[in-house]
Amino acid sequence: MVHLRLLTASALAVALAGTTVAAAAGTGPLDLDAVAEYGQQHGLLGQGKGALASPVSAADYSRPGFGVTPGTTCAPGSRPETGRQGRVPLADYESGRAAKGYTCNATDIAHEGDSGGFQVHRYVDTAGHECAYYDGTTLFPTRELSGADGGVVVLDMKNPAKPVRTAVLDSFAMRTPHESLRLNDKRGLLVAVAGSPVTQVGVVDVYDVSADCRKPVLMSSTPLGVLGHEGGFSPDGRTYWAATTADRGLTAIDLTDPAVPTALWRGVDVATHGLSVSDDGNRLYLADVASDRGLLQNYYTQITNGGGGMRILDVSEIQARAVAPQVTEVGYVTWPEVTIPQNTIPVTIRGRKYVIEFDEYDSDVTSYSPDENVGGVRVIDIGDETQPKVVSRIRLAVWEREAREDQVTDPGAESGTQGYAAHYCAVPTRTEPGILACGTIASGLRVFDISDPLRPREVAYANHPAVDADDPAASGGAYAMSAPAFDPQTRDVWYADANTGFWVQRLDRKAWPRP
Repeated sequence: MVHLRLLTASALAVALAGTTVAAAAGTGPLDLDAVAEYGQQHGLLGQGKGALASPVSAADYSRPGFGVTPGTTCAPGSRPETGRQGRVPLADYESGRAAKGYTCNATDIAHEGDSGGFQVHRYVDTAGHECAYYDGTTLFPTRELSGADGGVVVLDMKNPAKPVRTAVLDSFAMRTPHESLRLNDKRGLLVAVAGSPVTQVGVVDVYDVSADCRKPVLMSSTPLGVLGHEGGFSPDGRTYWAATTADRGLTAIDLTDPAVPTALWRGVDVATHGLSVSDDGNRLYLADVASDRGLLQNYYTQITNGGGGMRILDVSEIQARAVAPQVTEVGYVTWPEVTIPQNTIPVTIRGRKYVIEFDEYDSDVTSYSPDENVGGVRVIDIGDETQPKVVSRIRLAVWEREAREDQVTDPGAESGTQGYAAHYCAVPTRTEPGILACGTIASGLRVFDISDPLRPREVAYANHPAVDADDPAASGGAYAMSAPAFDPQTRDVWYADANTGFWVQRLDRKAWPRP
């Protein structure tokens, strides 16, 4: 596999030169010879690991209607939106209404910090401590350049109404995790690969949070991710997947010993954004971003013009730790309004298996046009995983073509990497989740009932836009990019907004009627 060897060596040489890596012993200049030596010892540059064993082929796809997801009636005490579903118009900033925030069947319980990123996680350790983790910025080093703390924030959530910050993780990957921060509940491991909107040196940081989640312990910091952007965890906690995204590349990393990670496989023919792993560890569900592009080309333009979809891979040989494992494609589906596939969630509802997929942004992040597609969210039936089928979509009214003409002046709406669109979603559990919560950027946190996967409906929302009282038109607006986290006992949903920080929202019982 000479191709893999050359890719790995050249990518590391280009991306790592002149950077620093935070290891357990502290920070210092990166030694490329040491990187190469580590890779040789732990599998990164080994032979026989790489390309897909079967060619890529597309399955048939389904095209249901583009209907707007039904909204809900807001209970007394809510602060509902003033116009169409998902919109915060400029008039609300000018009148002062936007400064009060918007809620529907959700109550503000707590607010911490003034910025946020792409992931929020909840964990209860072996001693019963309850913690939240969230990345503090969407783009390194903008947070640091402002003089504020960067890194991953650790909160003691003993009292959800009064989160207490106990640490900020500032090792290399935790300072710039981009979309890769993942928590494995089973083993109590918190992991990230260094990333950026294009790509970043793929240093992988592994923390143990199992004993005291308030004080994570750094177990290792290694360059096994090659180039980083996104990531995923197998449910058993043995395998972390580091996705390059801006170029073809996916790396499976063994964390059986979190102090000594080992590269298991490097796929150079895989072009994925985010990904999720089946409960048994044998399937990957990729947010496929099309592969006809090269390293550091115009990433977003290439993706949005090149198409994408959801791809299923058989990774059972990696899960079984086979020697020289092979990876094969199982199925693929795309959809007419595809933009940038962001990530996936496998769920089981009423005994049937589905994958929830969500696209980020609209179909041209370089400029604003009402004619561009907004990708949104969809439910994909994988009962026959060789022929995955879109069976329903989740769409806000503000995403529709007819709504996009007059909203260009709304704060944040014109930006191709903000605006009214989807970004991340999450569920409280994979089996009979009941609800799906999504960070929808300028529309804030949105919660949907998916108990009938063919007829999703909105049941709650919360939106806390940043407001400039002196110049309302210059307001930052909402920037809810994160995957939320859940506390089923209290019906709380935690999420982060890049412009306003970490929020705890308590859903009304009718919005989340827990079993």
